[in-house]
Amino acid sequence: MGWLATRGQRRRAVSGLLLAALLPLSMGVLGARFNTTPSLPYGVYWVHSEPARPGRYGSFCPSVELPVFALARQRHYLPSGRCPGGVRPLLKKIVAGAGDRVSIGADGVRVNGHLLTNSTPLQRDAAGRAMPRLIMQERALHAHELLLMSDYSASSFDARYFGPIHRQQVDEVLRQVWTWPPSH
Repeated sequence: MGWLATRGQRRRAVSGLLLAALLPLSMGVLGARFNTTPSLPYGVYWVHSEPARPGRYGSFCPSVELPVFALARQRHYLPSGRCPGGVRPLLKKIVAGAGDRVSIGADGVRVNGHLLTNSTPLQRDAAGRAMPRLIMQERALHAHELLLMSDYSASSFDARYFGPIHRQQVDEVLRQVWTWPPSH
């Protein structure tokens, strides 16, 4: 379309550009969230008012006052965002809740005795730096605890490094709407 386009074509083009610019903003207000990290499939997730429980996706703001999250921010594992400390919320699958028996070791994360897929902690990050170590002997999660992981990516920064979080930290429960795998 050049400058010689008809008035109707110009109007449709301007309308399309406005829609393209306003749609992401309006979707964010209405409850859509976009995942652009490889921890879960890329795409659109929708905020729901359901309770945070295993099998659902949850987002939470990592507390950068804790050493493991301060290190993650320093190493850029946590992108910039709206959370306190200037980081983006983490979106993960809730894999364990109250009463589930959890252990975290060198071989990975176990929930109720079952070793989770892609849960083996990395010894080093992509830059060759030692990753934080967390060893947790099997124990039942308290009523206020949740374990959030990526069952999708073996290199996700998730509970294998920081352990359970408080249920109240989960500020949104989400469902997949339209997703696709990252291209590797």
